Amino acid sequence: SHRSSVSSLGMSEDDWSMALELEAPPIYYNKADYIQTASGNKVSRNSVLCGSQNITLVGNSVIMPGTVLRGDLQLLKIGRHVIVGENCVLRPSYKKYKGNIAFFPMTIGDYVTVGAKSVVCAAHIGSCVNIGENCIISKRCILKDNSMVLPDTILPPDTIVPPLTVFGGNPGVYLGDLPESQQLVQKQHAITEYKRFLPNLKSAAA
Repeated sequence: SHRSSVSSLGMSEDDWSMALELEAPPIYYNKADYIQTASGNKVSRNSVLCGSQNITLVGNSVIMPGTVLRGDLQLLKIGRHVIVGENCVLRPSYKKYKGNIAFFPMTIGDYVTVGAKSVVCAAHIGSCVNIGENCIISKRCILKDNSMVLPDTILPPDTIVPPLTVFGGNPGVYLGDLPESQQLVQKQHAITEYKRFLPNLKSAAA
């Protein structure tokens, strides 16, 4: 478990997160440029949430400027500590049935990071998944828990990325395995990215 993995290293959880936070300098944002919800989500006013009634952000997630969430097509459920970089598109996938197009809901687990300028049309993304910058995750892809997609990858439609694997390239293919510790590493990475995203004190005072 997360707790036992950390204690086996002789570090408390607080020591562990402090050590990681020291490596990551804060990223300051202008408070007026973001909407902060009661559940800790920070959503850029320069992002576009289409069909916002169909979009669920569970909590402590960040949606950066220029990102488009297409909740107008189908339900879009995003878990905790999900960091979506600048100029991304999250678009539910579809399938054609007898000439009609049917869109599927998109679910994203917890502790997921999506790099800038990535287009994500997956059916399902598990928890503790790391998607690099400039990726295209094509329609109906499934990214299992604790997996990784390298920057500039184009995953073809219906690709399944198994747990603890790395995919990369164009077209995106299996490149190797990740250690069991990837779950802890990605969880801490997502939490650290959230914690280091702080309001600029000048803008907060203004």
